[in-house]
Amino acid sequence: MDDGKVRPYFTTRSLIPENQETPIHFLRGSIFDKEYWFLRNHFQYPELNVASENLLVTGAVSNPFIIKLEEIKALPHKKITLPLICSGNQRAKFRPKVFGEQWEEGAVSQGVWTGVPLKELLNYAKPDENTVEVVFTGKDRGVKPNKDEVVSFERSLPLKKALHPDTLVAFEYNGQSIPYKHGYPLRLIVPDWYGMASVKWLKTITVVTRPFEGPFQTDDYVYYPRPDTDEGKTPVTTVRVNSIIQQPLDHSIIDEGTHVIVGLAWSGEGQIAEVEISFDQGNTWEPVTLEEKSASYAWTEWSYVWKTPGKGSYTIQTRARDSQGNIQPQSEFWNRKGYGYNAIFNIEVKVE
Repeated sequence: MDDGKVRPYFTTRSLIPENQETPIHFLRGSIFDKEYWFLRNHFQYPELNVASENLLVTGAVSNPFIIKLEEIKALPHKKITLPLICSGNQRAKFRPKVFGEQWEEGAVSQGVWTGVPLKELLNYAKPDENTVEVVFTGKDRGVKPNKDEVVSFERSLPLKKALHPDTLVAFEYNGQSIPYKHGYPLRLIVPDWYGMASVKWLKTITVVTRPFEGPFQTDDYVYYPRPDTDEGKTPVTTVRVNSIIQQPLDHSIIDEGTHVIVGLAWSGEGQIAEVEISFDQGNTWEPVTLEEKSASYAWTEWSYVWKTPGKGSYTIQTRARDSQGNIQPQSEFWNRKGYGYNAIFNIEVKVE
């Protein structure tokens, strides 16, 4: 029954596979309910059965093993609050345009993940001394557009990142089992990297002694800086420093008076040290107010009280700087698959 409440809704980017953009401009806070977690899929959802709750750890290890979901839950675990950000977030803004899901700003969400540090499972498996990477295979599979065969979604991490104490094999989101559409029963969680690294419906962990070359590692999720050659390609990994304005909306009409401009900022390379705002095409910048973060990996909420100077049209821009000195650039780093957009954020509003 309709309770009369007004709610924001997803923006649909595709249905098969399902890709839905969260209404990021209408949500504040550090934790998003599963109802508003964005959906990014490469294939249709996998079919699960009782065996789906088993995780296989294998490859170049002395002690391969299968572990059950309940056994993983019984191991020492931790909670981490962090955003997962699709590397294609804001792809629609690249000029010239690129192919792919035309995400605006909503391919990002944040919540609390509970899981076992991956390094504990790897320590038990005893990787070979020549290990270079760890490969993660999800249960989702299908025919990739540029392939003639059925493939699984698989990604790898360098051993150092796999052994990071906050890289988790997660089994809960916001204190409950991970929702089916977001990777139940187990999902890899990789802080500071774009969301493609956090493999859903985790089935197998494979230790390897040579670089992994699966299609989602060497074809997709690669920066190709030139339109017609692979020259200069580099892998997509760490989240780039970024900020967005949540309210007011782009090209909205607002009344004269005082308005609170609000937004978010994040980075995979350090804490957000500063967010600035400009009303004169970037000639001058003013600091905004940063709210205290809920956790070390969490995004930073910010606000700015703006007294409109009069009727007319205004461009509002924001840029973030992190603790490592990274700052949003004036222009985006164009790449032909449209990853990692982080140019200075700007909107236009009309005051009447």
